[in-house]
Amino acid sequence: MRIRSLGVIDDAVVELSPGFTAVTGETGAGKTMVVTSLGLLLGGRADPALVRIGAKAAVVEGRIALVSSSPAAVRAEEAGAELDDGALLISRTVSAEGRSRAHVGGRSVPVGLLGELADDLVAVHGQTDQQGLLRPARQRQALDRYAGDAVAGPLAKYTAAHRRLRTVAAELDELTTRARERAQEADLLRFGLDEIAAAEPLPGEDVELSAEAERLGHAEALASAATVAHAALAGNPEDPEGIDATTLVAGAHRGLEAVRGHDQELAALADRLGELGILMADVATELAGYADGLDADPLRLAAVEERRAALNHLTRKYGEYGKDTTAVLAWSEQSAARLAELDGDDDRITELIAERDGLRAELGELAQQLTDARTASAEHFAAAVTTELGELAMPHARVSVAIRQTELPEDADDADGIEVNGRSVAYGPAGADEVEILMAPHPGAPPRPIAKGASGGELSRVMLAVEVVFAGSDPVPTYLFDEVDAGVGGKAAVEVGRRLARLAKSAQVVVVTHLPQVAAFADRQLLVEKTNDGSVTRSGVTVLEGEDRIRELSRMLAGQEDSETARAHAEELLETARTGT
Repeated sequence: MRIRSLGVIDDAVVELSPGFTAVTGETGAGKTMVVTSLGLLLGGRADPALVRIGAKAAVVEGRIALVSSSPAAVRAEEAGAELDDGALLISRTVSAEGRSRAHVGGRSVPVGLLGELADDLVAVHGQTDQQGLLRPARQRQALDRYAGDAVAGPLAKYTAAHRRLRTVAAELDELTTRARERAQEADLLRFGLDEIAAAEPLPGEDVELSAEAERLGHAEALASAATVAHAALAGNPEDPEGIDATTLVAGAHRGLEAVRGHDQELAALADRLGELGILMADVATELAGYADGLDADPLRLAAVEERRAALNHLTRKYGEYGKDTTAVLAWSEQSAARLAELDGDDDRITELIAERDGLRAELGELAQQLTDARTASAEHFAAAVTTELGELAMPHARVSVAIRQTELPEDADDADGIEVNGRSVAYGPAGADEVEILMAPHPGAPPRPIAKGASGGELSRVMLAVEVVFAGSDPVPTYLFDEVDAGVGGKAAVEVGRRLARLAKSAQVVVVTHLPQVAAFADRQLLVEKTNDGSVTRSGVTVLEGEDRIRELSRMLAGQEDSETARAHAEELLETARTGT
């Protein structure tokens, strides 16, 4: 890896051994930044606070050797990345403003792809993981992870059924708790629909009635105007000497007709006068019919106004301001559909209750399958961790896994539990099991939760044993341990180093450590040290060999690089690691 402008690191190159690499240095020298850098390459959260003060961005670049057929290589190539001589080049840039960019195989990719690759490449274990494993929920997750497909299969089915049960229960709760409001809503809708049905409005009816009311209200004036207009066009029978428009137009037409053969333009005007005469005669005829047919019926006018009032009442209540009866009919259609939905609530409640009960029964069966699978895996898991503790200078310790279920009292609400083997037990999104890792530190001691039954140094070894067991069940090419040996010393520290070296025979192991007993077993030891200005430069991460490594181990042992006693102890540690004795 090359690291630039990250935390205290100005510019440094970290070369990891294919086997066991130990990263050492004074407290605050920047060892954790090596872990942080690897985390960024693997899709970790980009925190702008990590960018070195005064720098525009932090950059981490890594070169990862891959087999072309490995899942990570296939996933990278699917994303358009290319391998370089069997290696995948990854880079991550974090700006001081918080923007983050990622490149894989020379191609810009979403940061999420780095996280997907990380699942196949590296397993990171640190003190945070140790603290997390003290919580029962994390212990259950750890056991499920160890169990693999045996638990993953039924757990996926259980999770899906549990999610559906929550959805059904929420809908059922809404229907039952809001039953009164829904009944009131249904009554209001029925009243409105009945009122509209009784009136039987037609689309656009109020517009037509408005026009009829206007006509009936002014019937006398309209009839008088039509009579006057008719007389002007066709003449008044009571005044034979009167002059009307139709007679005048007819005379003009006859005058032009007599000479139309002499001029084409005048002939066209004659034609137009002829058309005008015909049109005036038609209008006169219609005016006569209009005046005869117009009936100033006060009873009809009263009926129209009464109908209009009824329709206006409906429009104000169920339509929109300024709209006609079409809006009322639209409300009626929508309300009828809503009423059908409300009236169907009882049937829906019955369906939901049946589905809920079926889901609870299904969850009970799946929960039992989970319990059986976890119980079987717990025995293997506990035996494997106990074996590892024997390798870590705790030969008498015994680990076990307790799987319990909380039985509910008889008066408990049915919704709080599911029935498993004839018992009503509490349940959650991951089943009905409470998982707890127990340890008996020596023969005759009762098993106790690891948080209470182990000292600080023992707890670190228990957690390391758990992580090593995970490494065997969930193999990846690289394992990173960040000070998981905290609180361990003496012979136990030697055994921790020996166990990590053994793990490194089948995988790449990187350990950030303060323990010389652990560092001595490494195939390569890297020293992180600051310059006088407090930064880590390119030369600040160095590979220790020969005398330099002895001096660093002496410092780690006694705080004095030149102490003869510390040097002798350091040489002895290296010899022990080399010979395996």
